[in-house]
Order: sequence, then structure tokens, then C-alpha cells
Amino acid sequence: MKSTSLSRRNFLATSALAFPYVATRSWALSPNSTIRHVTFGANGMAFSDVNSISGVKNVEVVACAEIDPTRQDRFARKFPKGKRYTDWRELLDKEAKNFDTANVSTPDHMHAPIAMAAMQLGKHVYVQKPLTHDVFESRKLREFAAANKLTTQLGIQVHSSQAYREAVELVHQGAIGKVTEVHTWSSKKWGDTAQRPDRKDKLPAGLDWDAWCGVAPKNDYIAGYYHPGNWRKRLDYGTGTFGDMGCHIYDPMYGAVGLTAPLSVRSEGPAPVEGSHSWNVNAKIHYVYPGTKYTADETVDVTWYDGDQRPPASVQERIGRPLPSQGSVLFGTKGHMIIPHVGKAILLPEDQYKEYKRPEIAGVNHWESFINAARGEGKTSANFDYSGPLTEAILLGGIATRFPKQQLNWDEKKLAFSNSEAATAFVKREYRKGWEVKGL
Repeated sequence: MKSTSLSRRNFLATSALAFPYVATRSWALSPNSTIRHVTFGANGMAFSDVNSISGVKNVEVVACAEIDPTRQDRFARKFPKGKRYTDWRELLDKEAKNFDTANVSTPDHMHAPIAMAAMQLGKHVYVQKPLTHDVFESRKLREFAAANKLTTQLGIQVHSSQAYREAVELVHQGAIGKVTEVHTWSSKKWGDTAQRPDRKDKLPAGLDWDAWCGVAPKNDYIAGYYHPGNWRKRLDYGTGTFGDMGCHIYDPMYGAVGLTAPLSVRSEGPAPVEGSHSWNVNAKIHYVYPGTKYTADETVDVTWYDGDQRPPASVQERIGRPLPSQGSVLFGTKGHMIIPHVGKAILLPEDQYKEYKRPEIAGVNHWESFINAARGEGKTSANFDYSGPLTEAILLGGIATRFPKQQLNWDEKKLAFSNSEAATAFVKREYRKGWEVKGL
């Protein structure tokens, strides 16, 4: 189905819809009522999300917004009655009264504007990780959702797995004692050191490049460089390896240790290469967090590594075994724990835990819990009250990579680095003219 873009005037009217007023339609849902759902994005992870959500009892998928009409085929085959739009603004404008919940599974730079605009219509939202592109956006989405009692969930489905839930509970019940330090890593390489190609390619048929860029800077279209597969690498549209995988891998250790906002963050490099317009790879980012009831000291150190970087040899020597390609190691006063991505937590030393009784904890369906919560049944475990601070912490690491070898002291309340105006400038970006969303 071909659709036309809304005018700037109509978009601004839609995006600013009575902020902070929230419609009440979604609040009136009964446990057995049919949930009417829309998806922003129709292929890749978006299709996976809407397909999983559609498998929940009494869910009707009514529409999608997919900016690239060539990527709508899977949605059309699966949901032949679903309306199809290429412009997310048009979907909100025409379907505002026809849906209750939405998943936002677009490139990172559009998560916040679409989610906020949907929430301003009173809709419950499921947003793919990372929650947002910028720290400021995460804070504002969290605040708005909480103030208006909306159901939210971050698309970190592994969070609900038996393996990750058990790992969190093991730390909480004191299996390894008090946590003394953490190392966490991913072998993925969502970055680039090459210069951006100096060319402008012909747009694919039907692709609205201006709308694809949305709130972010409008760069020249380069075939294969941004859309559909490599936007994660690019500073303007993605959040690099850490933004992509950090929300998964950081998550169980973050919840297990009960972390909040960091006190400081320091990147050992490398910084984005000038002219590449891309995140770099092989990052090493060191955080200092306030201590919690699960830590041994008043502060706790957490270090992130990606690409070819790994914890130092001394860490591997202490645990006495090879590290998985992705995961975390938590050192405690009584023992240690490896949390592989995705896998069952390993308690070390093994001889010490042969007879240890693990907690009996089951996994839950991440998408079903979102829909049930929208009906008023239970709560989501990765709502924005949890996943907002998680995302903020990870995005701060991305900012730090721009300032290698500098300790950046974070003021959570002021949303600023107390010792660096230059770094603070990256906490909040200015949306492109004509794409402003009230509240962001």
C-alpha cells in the first residue's frame, strides 16, 4: 500500500499531541480484550518482534509502518489484513484510534521520536534496544511513561530467559558473596575506521531518504552504507557495538549487582576516526559505580570490552578457564561467576559449588509479559524504569569513546559531565528542523 508523507505542519500537530495529555483508551483494556497492535518496522528484528507479539492470545496486528516498501513483503504475507504505511507519522495520524500497543523496531536514531509520539497518544510501547540514541532521550521516555502509567518494555528478550533470571537471583541470594569487580564484553564489531565514501548514489525505488534520516542529519544516500544493514556502525544513526550488544550482555550483571547511574566513565580508546562518521571498534571502557547492597565496597568497577578486546590475562588466570566470546565475569568475596551470552551461569571454583542448590526460577515470555501488562495483568521486568538507566549507562560509554584517556565525571541529576562541557554536548542532540517532537 503506497502512502504519502504528512506535511511538516501535520507532523508537528501529531507529534505534539496534547503533551503530556494521554488518551485513556488503552487504560480501559480488560484481561480478555483483544489488543490491537502496530509495528514500526516490518523486516528484520521488527518482523521478529511483531511475529512474537502476534503469537500472544487475543492480539490483532492492524498495521505497520515500514519506510522501505521493498521490505514489507514478509509483513504482508503474515498479516494480509494489516494496513501498510511507509511513513510512521501517517500511521499515527490515521490509526490513532485503532491500536493499543506498538513495537518500535527501527534504526536507533528513530526509537525515541516514534515511541514518544505513540506514548503521547496513550499507547503502550515495546522498543528495541538500545532504548534510544541519546542519553537525554532515555531520560525523557522514562519520565513520560512513568508519569502517565504506560506499559513499556525494552527489546532485550534474553532478560526474560531462565539463564539470565537465574544469574541475577544467584547474586541476590549471595552465591558469590559481595561483588568486588565486573568485566563484560562482546566480540562483535559494529564500527568502521574507513573514510566515508565520497559519492551520492541513486535511491532505491520508493525509499523516502529524508524520512529515513528523520530527526538525524540528512547525509547523502550511499548504497549499502546505511540502509538496510550497516546503520549500527554510523554515529548519526546507530550506537555501535556497545549500544547493540551492551543492552543484552550488560543487562544481567547490571540487574544482579543492582547498579544505577555511574559516578565516572573512562574510555581507553580508540576514538571514532575523523572523517569516518562511524563508531570505532575494540573499545575498552571503564566505569565506577556507587556500591550497592550486593557489592563489597562503597564503589564497584565495571569494565566493558568489544571487538578484539578482552579482559586482561590476569582475569582469565583467576577464573582458571577460557572466556566465552561474549559475556561477563563477576568476582565476589566467596566465589566468581561467568554469565555467558546466552547461557547458564557458571559458578567458580567448580569444586566449591558441586553441591550448591541453584534457585528454581523459570523463564518468561518477554513479549507476552508486555501484552499482559498492557491488559493490566502483572508488570514487565524490562520497563523503562529499569531499561532507561541501563541504556543511559551504556550510551555514556559511547560518549566516552570520543574522549579517550579522559575520566568523565557524571552528574545524574543534571544530565551532564561535571568536568567536561565538550562531552556533555553529546548527551542531547538537536533534532533536524521540521522533525521536532515535543518533549524531546
